Amino acid sequence: MEEETQLLPVRPFVRFPSGQHLSTTSPPASPRISSPRLRYGRTRSGRAQPHGPGPALQLQPHHLHPHPHPQEKASRDFLQRLVTVLLWLLLHRHGLFLLAPLFYISGMLFYMSSIPMNVPVKLPQSSLPGSVYGGPEVFRHLWPQMQNSASFFEFTKAWRSVEEGGLWKPCLKKLVSLKGLHESNGFILIEANGGLNQQRSSICNAVALAGILNATLVVPSFHFNSVWQDPSVFGEIFDEDFFIESLAESVKVVKQLPDYLLERVGNNISLIPNIKVKAWAPTSFYIETVLPKLLETGVIRIAPFANRLSFDKISPDFQKLRCFTNFEALKFAQPIAVLGKRLVEMMRRLSAHNDGSYVAVHLRFEEDMVAFSCCMYSGGEGEKLELDAARERGWRGKFNRPGRVINPAAIRMDGKCPLTPLEVGMILRGIGLQKDTPIYLAAGKIYKAEESMAPLRQMFPRLQTKETLLSSEDLEPLKKFSSRLAALDYTACLHSEVFVTTQGGNFPQFLIGHRRYLNNGHSKTLKPDKRKLAVLLDGQDISWELFSEHMKSMWRHSDSKGYELRKPSSSIYTYPAPDCMCSELYDVIGACAFTL
Repeated sequence: MEEETQLLPVRPFVRFPSGQHLSTTSPPASPRISSPRLRYGRTRSGRAQPHGPGPALQLQPHHLHPHPHPQEKASRDFLQRLVTVLLWLLLHRHGLFLLAPLFYISGMLFYMSSIPMNVPVKLPQSSLPGSVYGGPEVFRHLWPQMQNSASFFEFTKAWRSVEEGGLWKPCLKKLVSLKGLHESNGFILIEANGGLNQQRSSICNAVALAGILNATLVVPSFHFNSVWQDPSVFGEIFDEDFFIESLAESVKVVKQLPDYLLERVGNNISLIPNIKVKAWAPTSFYIETVLPKLLETGVIRIAPFANRLSFDKISPDFQKLRCFTNFEALKFAQPIAVLGKRLVEMMRRLSAHNDGSYVAVHLRFEEDMVAFSCCMYSGGEGEKLELDAARERGWRGKFNRPGRVINPAAIRMDGKCPLTPLEVGMILRGIGLQKDTPIYLAAGKIYKAEESMAPLRQMFPRLQTKETLLSSEDLEPLKKFSSRLAALDYTACLHSEVFVTTQGGNFPQFLIGHRRYLNNGHSKTLKPDKRKLAVLLDGQDISWELFSEHMKSMWRHSDSKGYELRKPSSSIYTYPAPDCMCSELYDVIGACAFTL
């Protein structure tokens, strides 16, 4: 061990492919996180309008500026006279032009100070289609028609694009240029933060970084997240030995730092230099800034490490290394893998009449998700007080900042509200699933579960969860570990014939990419159009035939979008093709389609 980890040659080996030029351009901006909140800016006319999609809500002038006080009017008259005098001086005394910027700024500050800033902003109530949640009323109206519907969902013909499109196959086994390890340039410690799938991202990026710097990676540690509250270590979620052995020919991974380095910092890892890295940093940053520090100290630490390596301007070999780590080297630990396999087998048995094909739904309707979205459902005062309290518990003061405007109607119309269990059930019945279809539900603690889950169970009595399929004895060792429970849901969703995602986040993004990797490039995923759904569920006059046709149209759109190639800055874990998958059709036409 001593010989393997000695400090490094004067000219360190960095495994950057020949002919590949380091980019000195700035890293791409961190992608904006889609938020259910709506923020208002001001146009030149002074009216407020929402940023991003969604209808603009006009504010009447008298809502913003009440009739001025006589003193305020006098101040403004004085300001106008002052500006007139200044303009005259500037026209007749050219030297004063040098002071023009100062005069302008002073005038603006004086004017702004005269405007009352504590006037509450009142938004008119919107009655536009889709602005109000009308799910329960529409469900009661359509339920008799829904029960008599003769529409059927054919699993064998569900994914027409799979038959029509070119098949993509994983091509990761031949990481030729990475084989043959050179003398290590030092050790890297990273801290993976977030939930289960953000941790996956950190781990895969860390492996790629170790390859780029020709460094030895210490098995990543996990940051204790205040939301997830899971103290699990790497080996309790993932198969640690399999991880190390799988990467042995490409990147050296060890379980802990060697003793001589630990002794150097008094067994206190926090004393190891922590490199601050911006989000989506390019490989050039690591070569030019991080590598010298690694060579100087022999060991570096990067905490936190989520989203710290760009998806662009990186060698194809290291892109494939990322995919290999995510799709091949990261296997769940044995206790989780055994229970996950049992879940899949049980769902396939329940779906024997469909050749074992089952549907999995990822439902994000927990209290914190509903509160964060700022959406309204029942619209009652009790719900508002309850969700206001939840927002204050989770994000102290964030939603009560002065000037912040929240418009639940506009949020719903923009498709940002989490789908309710009722909406999910209506979508699935709309595409043709029958009452006896087994559905696997991946979810946390549902908001107002008894009330909100009742219509979904009414539509699908054979609804299943990990709690209904596994015994309490099976789940007891995992109850206090949210990431391990999420790993069970991940496994059941991964092997379903149909996956339904209801809200964004790392969980569906990683699943969609993993399903593409396993299903010849097709994600086999239904992604509902929530803007259209909001409009459809806003009135009671729609017929079941029309509603069902809209749902089937959503299905066809999801099918056609099942094959998608990665675009610049997009996640390789969601879009593994064409970086990590090969297609005969794609090889024939070259990269034309990808470029376009």
